[in-house]
Amino acid sequence: MKLSTRIALAVGVAVPLLVLASGWLLLRLVADDLHGQQDAHLRERAAAVAQDARRLLRATANDRPPAALQSRERRLYTSALDVGIRLVGPEGTASGGPQPEPSVALPEAAPAPVTLHAGDAGWRVMSVEVTGARQNIAGTLWLFSPDTASEAQLGLVRRRVVTVALLAAPLSGLLAWAVASRAARPLRLLQQRTSGLDPRSSAARPRHAPTGVGEVDDLAGTLRTVLERYDEQAARTEEALATARSFSAAASHELRTPLMSMQTNLEILADHPGLEAQERDEVVTDLRREHARLLGLLVMLRELGRGDLVEAEAFGPLDLAEVLDASAGDLRRRHPEARIGVDGVPGVLVHGWEPGLRSVVDNLLTNALVHGRRDGRPAEVEAVLRAAVEQPGPATPGGPVAVLTVDDRGPGIPPQARGPVFERFRRRPDSPGSGLGLTLVAQQIALHRGRIRVLDPPSGAGTRIEVRLPLRDGPSAAEATLPLRRDWMIGTAARPQPDGRPQGFHKDGS
Repeated sequence: MKLSTRIALAVGVAVPLLVLASGWLLLRLVADDLHGQQDAHLRERAAAVAQDARRLLRATANDRPPAALQSRERRLYTSALDVGIRLVGPEGTASGGPQPEPSVALPEAAPAPVTLHAGDAGWRVMSVEVTGARQNIAGTLWLFSPDTASEAQLGLVRRRVVTVALLAAPLSGLLAWAVASRAARPLRLLQQRTSGLDPRSSAARPRHAPTGVGEVDDLAGTLRTVLERYDEQAARTEEALATARSFSAAASHELRTPLMSMQTNLEILADHPGLEAQERDEVVTDLRREHARLLGLLVMLRELGRGDLVEAEAFGPLDLAEVLDASAGDLRRRHPEARIGVDGVPGVLVHGWEPGLRSVVDNLLTNALVHGRRDGRPAEVEAVLRAAVEQPGPATPGGPVAVLTVDDRGPGIPPQARGPVFERFRRRPDSPGSGLGLTLVAQQIALHRGRIRVLDPPSGAGTRIEVRLPLRDGPSAAEATLPLRRDWMIGTAARPQPDGRPQGFHKDGS
């Protein structure tokens, strides 16, 4: 049933009921007003004839002559004027004027006027107790007045009220239907614009111009918000599916070589049980190395997938100095022979995702440890964290930034090879890593609207990797709440430009 029809039916029922209720109240008020006038007249007459009634009772009690009694009665009837009276005393009853038949039963007492029904007629009745100084002078004076609020008059009013209610029902229903249809027109237009929409097959969305009707505009806004959230979730679902497919493809492609190598080594061990101890140890060592590589690949692929699917709500205030100290402490426990120096200023707050930035610091320090050895000496790593202020330029928004530099004492990276180090599965032939560590670092730096560069250290030996991230209160901190959308599981990390940004990354992630 349409809304306009519902409103018309509701109004068509409510208005007659309201008319009937108002008519009933009007009848009560009219009847009370009429009775009030009559009751005031009865009380006035009662006060006027009470003395004459007492004299008549006293004359009757004293056995006065009939002529005297008749004179008293005439005086009593004269003082009553247009009100009927009935005096009931010990010696009999005297009555005169308009009143109900003697057969009509009277109430026991009526000190206040009441209505008495006698057939089709109605009477207002009031009683007054008449007493004298002597005990034998006692009686009841009844006063009667025709009920002016007659049933005929009230019945006429009732009929008119019912007639008005019957006429009001269809008229109010039609009027309500017309008004409701007019008011519901924006809803119909909104329904027509949205009825053909299918968010699964079309990206078209309804355009709603403000109508001035708050409920309709609110409904249109809610519908638009729901569709936008549907689009967001559909996009996130598509990204999640693409990431899952990419993970499967990358895993099947990149794990094939170590798995085949492990299979070959296992076949050697199975087919040659009498293998010499030295050769067996070499095969087992190779198996362990390939196993570690498998685990590293899986972990890095998982982290890349997490970075692709991170939500803006996961970002928040983060002290980068605490992340650096925690990462360095873990590496010192795992590599007690290495020298890991950390120089960080506490309170360097950025707007970031803690797991992502922790993976950045872990991979930078681990990469420096692995590639920072020279001539068989223990690796030396130096990490420095400071806050700086950049000047605005074509490649930088300017403002306060956190600057993290990680230096090693390794053989270094030639300038022509510094861009490809961020590409997926790019590693040196003798590297035990998965080739995804710096790719993961580049992904997270892009998500945090930062920049990363490979530089020469001040000492001239080794490699320096510099990371710049906007501080929490910087001009680009708000942009960092919206992670970049790029499928790092499918595409290869673009090579950094001279300014340190991964190539092809803009504010919209394109």
